[in-house]
Amino acid sequence: MPSVETARKSVARDRVNQVIDLALPLIATPSPNPEGDTRAVAALAADLIRTHVPGAEIELHPGSSQIVNVVARIHGVGPGRRVVFNGHLDTYPVGRPEQWSVNPAGEIQAGRLYGRGAADMKGGIAASIVAMVALAEQRAHWSGEAVLTLAGDEETMGPLGTKLLLDQVPHATGAATIIGDAGSPMVARFGEKGFIWIEISAEGKAAHGAHVHLGMNALDRLRTALDRVSELRHLPVHMPDQVSRAIAGAKSISEALCGSGEADVLSSVTVNIGTVSGGTSPNLVPSSAHAAIDIRLPVGVTAEAVLAHLRRSLDLPGIEWRVLRCFEPGHTDPNGELVRCCAGAAAEVMGTAPAVNMRVGGSDSRWFRMAGIPTVVYGPTPYNMGAPDEYAEILELCIVSRVHALTAFDLLTREVSAHE
Repeated sequence: MPSVETARKSVARDRVNQVIDLALPLIATPSPNPEGDTRAVAALAADLIRTHVPGAEIELHPGSSQIVNVVARIHGVGPGRRVVFNGHLDTYPVGRPEQWSVNPAGEIQAGRLYGRGAADMKGGIAASIVAMVALAEQRAHWSGEAVLTLAGDEETMGPLGTKLLLDQVPHATGAATIIGDAGSPMVARFGEKGFIWIEISAEGKAAHGAHVHLGMNALDRLRTALDRVSELRHLPVHMPDQVSRAIAGAKSISEALCGSGEADVLSSVTVNIGTVSGGTSPNLVPSSAHAAIDIRLPVGVTAEAVLAHLRRSLDLPGIEWRVLRCFEPGHTDPNGELVRCCAGAAAEVMGTAPAVNMRVGGSDSRWFRMAGIPTVVYGPTPYNMGAPDEYAEILELCIVSRVHALTAFDLLTREVSAHE
C-alpha cells in the first residue's frame, strides 16, 4: 500500500479539468434567489456526486416545496473525526441577459469560468466535490468521515438550507467545516461580522407644502431617527486580541484584494441606509416615510448592545421600528488547528502564505460557528459577483479544490498517522 505521504501528494494534485467539468453543468442549471428554487440543481448535484465520488452516500433534504438541500458522505478506513464541506446552491438572478457579453449559463474564455454562480458559488461547489473525489480515492489512509452539504436559502440569509441541515441531519455537523464561498485564495477567512437589518416607519400629518404649520413631516421625523441609528458607528468595540492582531496582520494582503479601509470596517460598527421612501409630491407634507438599514457588527460588539442603543435612541414621536434579521458576529480561533491547517495547505499549494483574516460579508459559515463548529471560508475571488459577466479564475478554482482536499486530508489523517 502506498504511504500516507504518497497518498497526500495524490490528494493535493491538480485536477483542474474535473473542476471545470463539474462547474459548467451546475452553472447551466438555473437556481436564482429569488425565487430560490434549488430542486433542479440539487438533483443535478446529487447525480454528479454519485457519478464522480465512489462510495458516496447521498441524501436529499427538502427545506420547502422549492428549496432542496443535498448531503453526501464518504467514510474512511475506520472511526475518527468528521470534516464537512459546505456550499450554497442558490445564486443571484441573472438580471438582463442582453447586458452580458458572455453566456450567463456558463462558458470558458481566456482562463476564466464565466456564468451566473461561477464565483458565488457553483465554482466553489465544484472545487469541494473534486476534493471529495480526491479523498475517496485515498480513503484507506484516513479515518472518520468527509461530508459535503449543499444548501439553498443562502442568498436571502434564510433558515431552510444549512440551518435546517444542522438541525435535522446528525452528520451535517463535524469537527471542522470548510466553505468555498467567494473570497480569495490569498485569504483564509476565520470569522465574519454579525448583522442586524431593521425597518423604520415614521408617521406624520399630511398638509399642503405651503402650509407646513398645519402638518407634521414624516420624512423630518425619519431623518432624526436615521441620525440616531448612525450614532451606532461610534459604539466601543471590545475585540479579543487574537482577532485584532489577525486583522492588522492581514491588512497588507487583504486590503490589496478587497480595498483600502477593509481593516477599519472589520473593526467597527457600520451602518448602511439601504432604502428610503416617503411622500408623493414636492408640495405636499408627507404623512408617512420608511427606511431599511443594514447594521454590521464586528467581533467585540454584541447584538444586544446595538438593540439596547436602538431602543433608547428610537423612542421618538411617530417612530416605529422592527428587526428583520439579527445575527451575532462569530469567529473561529485564528490560531486554532483548522485555520492553521488551511493556511498551511494554501501556502504549500500556492508557494506563498495567505493572509488569515475576518470576512466582511455574511455567509452560511455563521450557522456552523453558532453551533460551535470551527469553520474557515476559503474560495475564489469573485469578479462581477451579482452583475453581468460574473467569473472566477480557473487557476483559483483549482487552488481552492486542492487546498480543500489537503486541509481535510491533514485533519483526518492525524489520528491514523499516530498509530502507524
